[in-house]
Amino acid sequence: MPSEKLKEVLEKIDDEQCTMDMSSMIDLVFLLLIFFMVSSHLIIVQIDKRVNPPTAKNAQVAKDATGRVVVNVLADGSIWAQDEIELPTSEAITDYVDQARLRNEEAGIPTRLNLRADEEVDTRIIKKVVQAAGEAGVSEVIFGSYVIEK
Repeated sequence: MPSEKLKEVLEKIDDEQCTMDMSSMIDLVFLLLIFFMVSSHLIIVQIDKRVNPPTAKNAQVAKDATGRVVVNVLADGSIWAQDEIELPTSEAITDYVDQARLRNEEAGIPTRLNLRADEEVDTRIIKKVVQAAGEAGVSEVIFGSYVIEK
């Protein structure tokens, strides 16, 4: 009878110790982990150490850093892009922000100006940067500041 033969085979299998080699599974998990770590797009906002932003009690850390165009205003009034490019005129600021906006639009990301101004900067320079960004089509501005614990 086939059912008796099947019982014999199942008893043999039960008697043998069935083990599974997990080393290849562990290797696969680590390879996938490394792959996703390398291929993921990390968003890093570069901070210019020459800028000493003001402190604010009600400041909040922005959770989403995508689409940011970082512009730094130093204490001496000079304006720098995050990639260490000096922006001496309003036209240069507008061109820089406009190029970043076009790149973000191609990727489907909204563009925001991340303005990091030194606490000693005249507000007229900050106004100049915001107006230049507005002319480039960017109306959302994030002002950089240090967060003070409440």
